[in-house]
Amino acid sequence: TTGAVSISTMAASSSQSSLPARGYEDELAFLKQETPYRWRIDLGFVPQMRVPGHVYVNEALQPLLWSELRQFAGSSSTSGFLPALKQIANVAALPGIVGHSIGLPDAHSGYGFAIGNVAAFDMDDPDAVVSPGGVGFDINCGVRLLRTNLTEAAVADRREALAQSLFDHIPVGVGSQGVIPSSSDSLQRALELGMDWSVREGYAWAEDKEHCEESGRMLTASPASVSARAKKRGLPQLGTLGAGNHYAEIQVVDRIFDKRAAAQMGLDFEGQVCVLLHSGSRGLGHQVATDALLQMERAMGRDDIRVNDRQLACARIGSAEGKQYLQAMAAAANYAWVNRSSMTFLCRQAFARTFGATPDDLEMGVVYDVSHNIAKVEQHLVDGKPKRLLVHRKGSTRAFPPHHPLIPLDYQFTGQPVLIGGTMGTCSYVLTGTEKGMADTWGSTCHGAGRAKSRAGSRRQLDYTEVLEALQQKGISIRVASPKLVMEESPESYKDVTEVVDTCHAAGISSKCVKLRPIAVIKG
Repeated sequence: TTGAVSISTMAASSSQSSLPARGYEDELAFLKQETPYRWRIDLGFVPQMRVPGHVYVNEALQPLLWSELRQFAGSSSTSGFLPALKQIANVAALPGIVGHSIGLPDAHSGYGFAIGNVAAFDMDDPDAVVSPGGVGFDINCGVRLLRTNLTEAAVADRREALAQSLFDHIPVGVGSQGVIPSSSDSLQRALELGMDWSVREGYAWAEDKEHCEESGRMLTASPASVSARAKKRGLPQLGTLGAGNHYAEIQVVDRIFDKRAAAQMGLDFEGQVCVLLHSGSRGLGHQVATDALLQMERAMGRDDIRVNDRQLACARIGSAEGKQYLQAMAAAANYAWVNRSSMTFLCRQAFARTFGATPDDLEMGVVYDVSHNIAKVEQHLVDGKPKRLLVHRKGSTRAFPPHHPLIPLDYQFTGQPVLIGGTMGTCSYVLTGTEKGMADTWGSTCHGAGRAKSRAGSRRQLDYTEVLEALQQKGISIRVASPKLVMEESPESYKDVTEVVDTCHAAGISSKCVKLRPIAVIKG
């Protein structure tokens, strides 16, 4: 939107001027390897750091992050580009941060915060801030996994028909409009009630809620804090996939690493057919973020809040602007859960029509639904004492361990399921949360592969017909609304998701459970 662009432009001039000019070797002096999978960013890497940074990366992924830094150190440009390592460090300079600013293996440069950045702020510190850049524009972008009792062999001769049915049922593409009837009043209720609205209106099963982060509803949501423009953008988009990196994939269980945990999720055998849905809050969430950034620019001047990069616009958590954003963000998160629930309803219809059986007969239950763009108040141990923290997860997934009170009863002995979507045509993973992750990363892990090339770079270097042909050669059915956007989402545009997942597993912040591979891809 125009607001987001203007803020980005303003930030460009300040983001580099606030950093001391250093050569690449001088920059490296601030990076210390602590383990084979974790580096520390020392104080002084950027001005005013309050805590160190931690970056999880293995030998295979490290060159990409470090090359960004090399490019930045050797550049005289004032374009405003900041490498992910600098962004992670800039977050470490925000008021009220505790512990470390954390970068995960899929980290890459984003707006303000890096994508793949986790940071926690002390709710008891009056100066602690909330920053929309730590959530992102697609609030509660997330992933939902559905299981079925179908085998790969059973769908082999209907794969194309099933892909077409999903494409016909779920609206996709830029500006796509939903088929779920919605009025202004029902939108208000959806923003307030989240998945409770979906269950009430018959678009979700009651048990779906039990397998969803926050039970599919943030109780702090206030539709009154969402602008009329945001509501106007969101009204026609319920039950839509959108474009960009969003997708619906038909997948099969390719490998089971943890049979006990997988069985608890209903993932019982290799070749079992599943569906992975990846979408968020569409135009409504984007507008909520844009509105908040403009308000927080003013609040920063009033409260004399200084940051290294103006893309890190923020407000004190207890301020009027901070409270309004958190209420609006929660409403947008509820919208995203309703959106994924609506697509689940449409997905179940598509399978039922294709196989002539009810979704119940096909056992199309929700394994789990996770968010990877959100800020939530949680209790964590800080220096051995429990504290209430506002945890920002941007391009990061919550990964709570066994016995945590906020995960479903079904998963109390296995840990929370963590859904890691791969890139178009590559594998995805189901992980579980660990105690080490709870201690080291505020119960957080990666969210996907993470971009390796910019969208513009992908368009320049790749040909969409070659990308589509490569998918077909792998035996993957493909349906896309905008074929030329496929270049931006090709596997070559992203890091290797297996390297990302293996890094998190080796570091102990999450544990591998199941590997999935796609047999059909639906994209905008």
